[in-house]
Amino acid sequence: MERNLLSIIGNTPLVQLSKLFANDRGIKVFAKLELLNPGGSAKDRSAARIINKAWDEGLIGPGSVIIESSSGNMAISLAAISSYLGMKFVSVIDPKATQQNIRIMRAYGAEIELVEEPDIETGEFLPARLNRVQQLLERIPNSFWPNQYSNKNNYLSHYEGTMHEIVEELGHVDFIVGGVSTCGTMLGCSQYVREHKLSTKVVAVDAAGSVIFGGVNGNRRFPGLGTGIIPPFAQTRFMDQAIMVADKDMVDGCRLLVAQESILAGPSSGAIIHALKSIEHELPDDAICVVIIHDRGERYMDTVFNDEWVKQQFG
Repeated sequence: MERNLLSIIGNTPLVQLSKLFANDRGIKVFAKLELLNPGGSAKDRSAARIINKAWDEGLIGPGSVIIESSSGNMAISLAAISSYLGMKFVSVIDPKATQQNIRIMRAYGAEIELVEEPDIETGEFLPARLNRVQQLLERIPNSFWPNQYSNKNNYLSHYEGTMHEIVEELGHVDFIVGGVSTCGTMLGCSQYVREHKLSTKVVAVDAAGSVIFGGVNGNRRFPGLGTGIIPPFAQTRFMDQAIMVADKDMVDGCRLLVAQESILAGPSSGAIIHALKSIEHELPDDAICVVIIHDRGERYMDTVFNDEWVKQQFG
């Protein structure tokens, strides 16, 4: 097999968080380090599977233009993979996109399409971005929309990859904890659990201010966790427990993770750490837990790991 960028996506390591979750009850917490994918996040899996399947089906090829609504990790993964395969990538973003992510995308040769005004009806940027994607598809020949929001290859990449790898390595898992946005990661894990008749409980972690689990739409400071519109993958209830985490608690979780375990990760991972800590007292003795560490912390040096920014935002 040729060793290239695409061939090393997945098979990420599991490490035990023995300092952060030290206890005398036999509870073990393992981190699935998705941030060690070549593109820096779990989105490498879904991007690679979506693009590979479209390529195999003849929907895209060298010279195609990939267009997606994403201002974060999915866009970075698509930019890298498109570049490697000789295709162009256009990322449709809104003003919340971080300058760091835009710089990374541009380094891979991506074009940036900024949507400046939210959707009139909902006041949300996502519908406006999706509308712009449709306009670009009509205008640009040989273009393709991966549609991460409802492409089954999104969640199948985590069914066949993430969860399969975790179970293969650990054998038995009591709790799997991960963040939600498109819900692809946790839906894939959940379907694996259900179809293999495992006893694993699926804990989905969302941002306060997100509507995925019926919360009230509010301000969210970080991209990649939560959304203002219920995504198609969340139409069926796939989790056993949902936990909402405030932005400040995400920051605290990130800083705890790097201070205790030397793992520098993004806000969705901070949210997961905070969420599991909040239910740690409820976990049964000897429970085996896995947390999905979604992306690298270097992308959040201007926010999560910037003392001035944190003080300005949270006082």
